[in-house]
Amino acid sequence: MTAIHKVQVNVGSLADMGKRFSHAWNRAAAVETVDETHVTFLNIQTMLETLSPRRLDLLRHVRQHGANNVRELAQALARDYKNVHQDVAVLEATGLLIRDGRKLTAPWDELQTHVSLLPC
Repeated sequence: MTAIHKVQVNVGSLADMGKRFSHAWNRAAAVETVDETHVTFLNIQTMLETLSPRRLDLLRHVRQHGANNVRELAQALARDYKNVHQDVAVLEATGLLIRDGRKLTAPWDELQTHVSLLPC
């Protein structure tokens, strides 16, 4: 059975992010296998803007088909190059899209979201 590669998308404070890091660090120090990836947004608005429907479509396309470069991706999505380039830059900055030279990959099978309702 093939493992599903997940990324945990969180909305929370820097303290929340630090707790996740510390917890993973302690598990690794105890010789536990730690194979997890987290992306943290400080507020829900930024997360929703970053993970817009068009950007999620872009991630899905890259996950399924890959992309040798941004121009090829824009053509495959039938979108304007400038807008795709901007979307790629945002998704790459968050770590959801990976660039190797010009080639783009989205190594995640699943994005899982966690939004805290507690005050930050």
